[in-house]
Amino acid sequence: MSKTVLGIVLGALLGAFDGLTAMFSAPETAPQIMGIVIGSTVKGLVVGAIVGWYATRVRSLAKGMMVGLVVAAFFAFLIAAMPNEQGGHYWVEIMVPGSIVGLIVGYATQTFGRAKGRTA
Repeated sequence: MSKTVLGIVLGALLGAFDGLTAMFSAPETAPQIMGIVIGSTVKGLVVGAIVGWYATRVRSLAKGMMVGLVVAAFFAFLIAAMPNEQGGHYWVEIMVPGSIVGLIVGYATQTFGRAKGRTA
């Protein structure tokens, strides 16, 4: 599987799982769980595409993981900055799992993704 496709697929799967963790970290979000899962899946798709694309350009595990962490943390920050119904924020509950998803996708795309073959 190419690095970009691996990033997209893994990002979407882990994003959906990340969204489901909202039920455990903030049980009061149960009524919005479908929207949270869909949003996290889309966020994972975007992060996976960016990280997978980067992995096709740079062959460095450390750099790939760092890009995954930074890109995922950025998108998680955008989501966490939106206030909840009480006017507060879920900084830790969104930023930590979102960043971990980026690290995993960065690792997987660099380690397991297949680079495109070049023709002479």
